[in-house]
Amino acid sequence: MNTENIIYTTAHLAGIAAAENCTPNPMVVNYVANGKPTQEVVEDGVCGFAWVNMPNRGKFVKFLKEQNIGRKNSYEGGYTIWIGDFNQSMQKKESYARAFCEVLNQKGIKAFAQSRMD
Repeated sequence: MNTENIIYTTAHLAGIAAAENCTPNPMVVNYVANGKPTQEVVEDGVCGFAWVNMPNRGKFVKFLKEQNIGRKNSYEGGYTIWIGDFNQSMQKKESYARAFCEVLNQKGIKAFAQSRMD
């Protein structure tokens, strides 16, 4: 296993652990159904997206491209890995992205987590 593969695997496993250990703030949805006020609790919290953005190029980004992981970020430049797991939970996706970035930053690869609510 090459260095880039080890870094990716370490970051991915750190991300999974962070997401699995995340307890989102439940989202309460109020609506009217059949003329009656109804309330539903969504335990995974708010719906949203998260991703890892790497503004730099280098061996690690080359490895990601070769493995078909992520894509070029046409809006901000650099390279992006979208977090598709963890259902619609923005908080779990954010936890994954932050932990992933922490590993990359420790290895000297500039990366930052971003997210937005859906």
